[in-house]
Amino acid sequence: MLDARMRTLIDPVLNTVGRTLAAWGLTANGVTLIGLALGLIAAATIALGAPLLALIPLLFSRIADGLDGAVARATQKTDFGGYLDIACDFLFYGAIPMAFVWADPANNAVAGAWLLTSFYFNGTSFLGYAILAEKHGMETTAQGSKSLYYSNGLLEGTETIVFFVLICLFADAFAPLAWIFGSLCFLTGTLRVYAARQIFTKQEGPTP
Repeated sequence: MLDARMRTLIDPVLNTVGRTLAAWGLTANGVTLIGLALGLIAAATIALGAPLLALIPLLFSRIADGLDGAVARATQKTDFGGYLDIACDFLFYGAIPMAFVWADPANNAVAGAWLLTSFYFNGTSFLGYAILAEKHGMETTAQGSKSLYYSNGLLEGTETIVFFVLICLFADAFAPLAWIFGSLCFLTGTLRVYAARQIFTKQEGPTP
């Protein structure tokens, strides 16, 4: 919901830094992998019981996630680069909740399972929509120039990062926050499936 607005604020800065990194010889895929490594370090730090300390690599990980696209725009965008980016994003998104479950399985396991299932469903609805959008020749630049079609939703990357910051700041409240955020993820995925039915069946003709 907030991604498009955030892009207008941060893209000019990211593009400037991205051009500098490209001039230094960094590749977009290299920045993507650096971001993933930082995200996994954050997850390991949470699992070891230091969620506040994990905020540092977590936030730098998301900065890298924004910079890889900027570096690609300054050099050359590739299909594999877009694929690698989304694959690393999904691994990061799963690793953080899993780390909270490992840190306190007695209190966080059930809520963590609910949250991860909601991520799985929401992510599938997102990727499936992108495949159909590509098939139908749909394009959007609302969230910047992307290798995949980014459908909007109630919860997007910005909201997820805010949620991760909150559970790092208030680790004892992970379970109730996970129940709430997971429910909103299920709602986001359901609304996206409904939108896909409205758009793609309209283009293909009525469904019996």
